[in-house]
Amino acid sequence: MRRDYRPYYLKRLDLKIREWYVEHFLRPQFRSLGRGCTFMKPWHVHVFGWPIDLGDFANVITTPDHRIRLTVWGRNEGDGFISIGRYSLLCPGVRMSAASGITLGDSCMLASSVYITDSDWHGIYDRLDYIGGSEPVVIGNNVWLGDSSIICKGTTIGDNSIIGAGSVVTKDIQANVIAAGNPAKVIRKLDPDEPMKTRAAWFADPAKLEADIIGIDRDMLSGNTMLGWLRSLTFPLQGD
Repeated sequence: MRRDYRPYYLKRLDLKIREWYVEHFLRPQFRSLGRGCTFMKPWHVHVFGWPIDLGDFANVITTPDHRIRLTVWGRNEGDGFISIGRYSLLCPGVRMSAASGITLGDSCMLASSVYITDSDWHGIYDRLDYIGGSEPVVIGNNVWLGDSSIICKGTTIGDNSIIGAGSVVTKDIQANVIAAGNPAKVIRKLDPDEPMKTRAAWFADPAKLEADIIGIDRDMLSGNTMLGWLRSLTFPLQGD
């Protein structure tokens, strides 16, 4: 499908159903779920363990074959946490597994299939040890983690840094750099003279942003009909 054939009111109904699902099923699973968070297909978000915090205006995107999984499983009662900052973007397939603690700052972007873990999830010599070695992971503000990158236990990534697709971070990465590879190494520094715009700027005026999105939806879906939408589902044509 190249376009959305739904009438506008059907899209608004779909959004209301998503909001209801988040409030009814997801919010109770988080210790805190910030204001303005949006979930695309929230029924594919799996939350296990406690405590898990998601900051204001986070965007969480899932697909049926790439679910979001947030897991806290500590060795002892009260061990482990996941804290995700404001304005974050979690793309399909993101996984986080914490036995000690995973902290993400504000405006972080996690591309598809990123995996963040603070533990080995089995002992090297004692394979019955279901946690193994564990050290907290700390990710700064405005960090961009590329597609399928892996962030391992005990690592810190500084503000504004970018981790290349498919990279494996096993040691600390300083702020304001691009790192890539397995293991990830710094390949260049960011230009300090270039102004940095973060996702926070997108949400500077939430009311205006919402009104703009509604206006765009109305324009894009204007003229759509129920019969046209049903036709696109049952008898799709080339060019749909």
